Amino acid sequence: MDIKDILNRFQNGQLSIEQAETEIHGFEDIGFSKIDYARESRTGHPEVIFGLNKTPEQVQIIFERLYKKHGKVMVTRATEQMADLVKKIAPEATYDHMSRLLTAGSSVVRFPGTVAVVSAGTADMPVAEEAAQVAEWMGSEVDRIYDVGVAGIDRLLANRERIQNATIIIVVAGMEGALASVVGGLVRHPVIAVPTSVGYGAHFFGMTPLLSMLSSCASGITVVNIDNGFGAAVAASMIQQTILEVLNR
Repeated sequence: MDIKDILNRFQNGQLSIEQAETEIHGFEDIGFSKIDYARESRTGHPEVIFGLNKTPEQVQIIFERLYKKHGKVMVTRATEQMADLVKKIAPEATYDHMSRLLTAGSSVVRFPGTVAVVSAGTADMPVAEEAAQVAEWMGSEVDRIYDVGVAGIDRLLANRERIQNATIIIVVAGMEGALASVVGGLVRHPVIAVPTSVGYGAHFFGMTPLLSMLSSCASGITVVNIDNGFGAAVAASMIQQTILEVLNR
């Protein structure tokens, strides 16, 4: 942040007192939300709106401000009602029913390599698609490899070369979560495991694959929270961002 530039623009009438204050603080307080405009400069990506338990009107207001600032916005766990209001601001915004992602714009940065999103079953696809679409929005090329769970190991091994060629692998699995361990034993690149809430009773809504992934005998697997495809994609993006920064030194 360049304080002198902000003060000069205020002095020249380019900024109001409120706008200058917002730029200095890095966020805007609108009562029900404090919108973090400085997050992109700190982390490489703008603030993403978590839609769950927000009203469509709240999402619309936050979306409008972020869109004006960054030209790109993402809402996770969004609803059709949120999409209807957001499209009044950004007609090009798209809503995906499976991943429940509402997006406008995307990163202009393109990361090297490929993020493979590997899912155990078709039932895991909503979480897998959240991971895949977030990774794409943040600048990664994504290779989707779905329904290759360990119950039919030949399906996984048929895609072994694609998985091994990926820069980062996101593994999405419910039931007992064994797919992450198997993939972890096949590759030399980072594996990010996502347990899902897909499974029968003793699966405990995702606790069983979560503990299984945390206890994996395959070394170096990173595990995110249950159904957190978004978090896995952000982690992958940060790895990609680090690679790009090192290459550009």
